[in-house]
Amino acid sequence: MKKNLRLTLSTLSVLMVTNTVIASDWSSTITGASDYTFNGISQTENDFALQASLDYSNSKTNWYAGSWASNVDFDNGTDVEVDVYFGRTWTLTESLSLDTGIAYYSYHGGDDSSDSNYPEAYTKFGFDNALGTTEFNFWYSWDYAGLDEKHTITTLSHTFEVAENHDISVSYTVSNYVGGDQTWDGTDSSYHHYEIAYSTSLSGFDLAIAAEDTSIDSDTSDERIAFSVSRTFDL
Repeated sequence: MKKNLRLTLSTLSVLMVTNTVIASDWSSTITGASDYTFNGISQTENDFALQASLDYSNSKTNWYAGSWASNVDFDNGTDVEVDVYFGRTWTLTESLSLDTGIAYYSYHGGDDSSDSNYPEAYTKFGFDNALGTTEFNFWYSWDYAGLDEKHTITTLSHTFEVAENHDISVSYTVSNYVGGDQTWDGTDSSYHHYEIAYSTSLSGFDLAIAAEDTSIDSDTSDERIAFSVSRTFDL
């Protein structure tokens, strides 16, 4: 897809939405970002993105569902991405949590945009400790980007508070085609993404800035600094 959900600004947005989902029955988050990157690859040709979500959760059963949308800019005329997802969270221990679910990514705007639609299952572990929160997240698709290719994304991240309302997150991600002939840069079936991000909130707005890079050498995946501003509304 010229892309590869959901630390990048897009991931920070998803984390903010996920936290909000757990907190209230219905909510919506509006985000403006200097670039919509997904695992370090720009989905907007290094340009601005406007994003919105609608989320529902049930605090008694821990089930949740939602939809998320953003502008994109792909070569085939695709200019909108719309994702839907549902899942469930578990509190395994006082410090260990689990989030499992499935997402479906759809693309619109071009005559063949829907050819890139695909499903993806995910499992996310969170561990609260004296040094912050460590996460191990795993995504799997059996038809990645509509290419009939199996694909995995594995992320290890850690978030810690440097002061009240000031957080730093560091993450390392590997995106990998499993079997088949698909590659990311013409030779490698996998690539690496590195990121450090800062987040805070001010007057009801969530602010984030991230520095990131990948092992792919291209104008849309080289080192960059990007920022986002978002606001969540309880409905």
